[in-house]
Amino acid sequence: MGQALYRVLPVRKGEWGIDHDGKVTGSYATREAAFEAAVASASLAIHEGHRVEVIVDGQGDMISGSTATGPSGYDQ
Repeated sequence: MGQALYRVLPVRKGEWGIDHDGKVTGSYATREAAFEAAVASASLAIHEGHRVEVIVDGQGDMISGSTATGPSGYDQ
């Protein structure tokens, strides 16, 4: 099976979303609420046999127009 990557990230000031397969969805008031939603989706992916990763950006992290890829292959 494949890999499912869920990344919780800030989408606007005071709002959090979930990036999965390059598509950001959701509008959550807290990072924790977005994390809980990501874990629910990740649970389904695990059930389907996928390798799963959930990444949660920090409070101070902001989205920029460009991203850098780190050694792991994920955006930093």
